[in-house]
Amino acid sequence: MNKYEMTLVVSASIDEEERNAAFDKVRGYITKNGGNINDPGTPEKKKLAYEIQKMDEGWYAFIKFEADPEAPALIEQEIRITSNILRFLIVREGE
Repeated sequence: MNKYEMTLVVSASIDEEERNAAFDKVRGYITKNGGNINDPGTPEKKKLAYEIQKMDEGWYAFIKFEADPEAPALIEQEIRITSNILRFLIVREGE
């Protein structure tokens, strides 16, 4: 299993319940695809470097997990169709 870190940016225009559901859904994608979450990440509201969909703020979380090499591609496919997620990036630790 490889170690990965995911950066996730969720819309700041949604309420707390929807925001928590979005983060939980992504964590569910990780475990569904055989990953083990080491650090679930704590969402923090931050100013974006540039506007995304006419928003200048977003909720950031950094999720650390372990998974097989094919898991990140599967996780990305599911995240792409999830609403309220502005941006995401999965990188392998140590690279």
